[in-house]
Amino acid sequence: MRVKLVGLRWARCNERSATASAPSAAAEVKRWSSGRKKQVVLRLLRGESVDALSRELAVPIYRLEQWRDRALAGIDAALKERANDPVEKQLDEANRRIGELVMEVEILRKEREVRRPLVGRRSSR
Repeated sequence: MRVKLVGLRWARCNERSATASAPSAAAEVKRWSSGRKKQVVLRLLRGESVDALSRELAVPIYRLEQWRDRALAGIDAALKERANDPVEKQLDEANRRIGELVMEVEILRKEREVRRPLVGRRSSR
């Protein structure tokens, strides 16, 4: 016999009966996809009660609030992006140039090793 939280009440249930005939499909959900979370967050943003959603979906209130806060943070970050940010262009150009220089250094090291391998040489000390 197992004890689990159902809504706001503690209920005792057998393991077999809990998996065989759950009161709602949401109670069986072990993992929530991002799409399902998005639908829940949209319902919260439309004004549905957190308490009612928590009971309906068998998800703790803190978890629903966490999903809502993360969604709002993502919206804020997406709206802060600039389409033609000059600093972003400079950073991209610098990263491209660094990549070119790294490749050039690697090529020059390989050429040097082919011409004069350092194996067998003594230190100048």
